[in-house]
Amino acid sequence: MTTAFFRTVILYFILIIGLRLMGKRQIGELEPSELVLTLIISDLAAVPMQDFGIPLLYGIFPIMTLLCLSMLMSWFNLKSVRFRGWVCGHPTVIIREGKVLQQNMARNRFTVDELYEQLRCQGYSDLSAVKYAILETSGQVSVLPYTKESPVTPQVLNQNVQDNVTLPILLINDGHIMSENLSGSGYDRNWLDRQLKDRRLTSPKQVFLMTVDESGSVVCVAKEGNA
Repeated sequence: MTTAFFRTVILYFILIIGLRLMGKRQIGELEPSELVLTLIISDLAAVPMQDFGIPLLYGIFPIMTLLCLSMLMSWFNLKSVRFRGWVCGHPTVIIREGKVLQQNMARNRFTVDELYEQLRCQGYSDLSAVKYAILETSGQVSVLPYTKESPVTPQVLNQNVQDNVTLPILLINDGHIMSENLSGSGYDRNWLDRQLKDRRLTSPKQVFLMTVDESGSVVCVAKEGNA
């Protein structure tokens, strides 16, 4: 039982490291080569977890080999456009000037149901509103609507609007002070304690989250039962 536990833990952390090396992507955003790599690695890790007669190294070595191969392919993808197109494919236009390109959809085995699903996810229920739709290599569809169907913006209305978008910085996360964020935002613990005192809170442990933005605006959410 102890052997099974340690073998599983070791393989688990190796898989976590491998997925981190592949970058921050969701399953639906993986390139074909990355998806294949993920499936193969999961199979390789499952075998030594279940069969104790197989040395652990027999599972680790092929996993590390595939990870190295993946990093090598990523390097080639960065350096060679032709290689990147061969491995990852190319985006395909499936709607041009409002016309559905049926041959391109058939070539990519992309159905009408999938097309409408992707359009609905982006807020379009009518094909006549779409000028271009591009099937990306990740399987997602990018939609470019006609100008008259695009959301109205201040720029379209020729209005001058002050840009007041700021980036909130997390200072307290579920009762824990994010010291690096606090110092990086230009504040110190004394300032934080004053903010808590103003909200009748005696300890960061009573705070679910607290943020401060570039304008100095503070958002504080107390834990339930402490408000």
